[in-house]
Amino acid sequence: MRNSRTLWIALILLSIPTAALVAADNSWLSKVPSTDRQRVNPYAGQPEAIAAGNVLFEENCAKCHGSDAEGRHRRPSLRSERVARATDGELAWLLRNGSLRKGMPTWSSLPEPERWQLIAFLRSLPRDGPPAATVSHP
Repeated sequence: MRNSRTLWIALILLSIPTAALVAADNSWLSKVPSTDRQRVNPYAGQPEAIAAGNVLFEENCAKCHGSDAEGRHRRPSLRSERVARATDGELAWLLRNGSLRKGMPTWSSLPEPERWQLIAFLRSLPRDGPPAATVSHP
């Protein structure tokens, strides 16, 4: 009886950090206003915007998320299903506001068209393996 009780207590205690981690991981989504959530990327699918977004990614994002966008040093992969499921407006909100508690800086100083180009680039990445053909820098 005592072993059973101890096992249940251990299971409950182990589930608390996991639940907290999951909640914290997506907590920024609950802060996105519906008007922002519904925004659509004006540069979606445009090859020039994707190429420009690639350059911006290398300059600003690769340091934390890796040049392959698969994440590194406890920074998330940007090729994940979570990113794929986020709306363009949610990603734009995150870039503009950041999530400092999770280590994501605000990119509000980056002009809005460039933030949309970054999102166009992220949308061009496959979910597995190496990124789509990258643009070489002159």
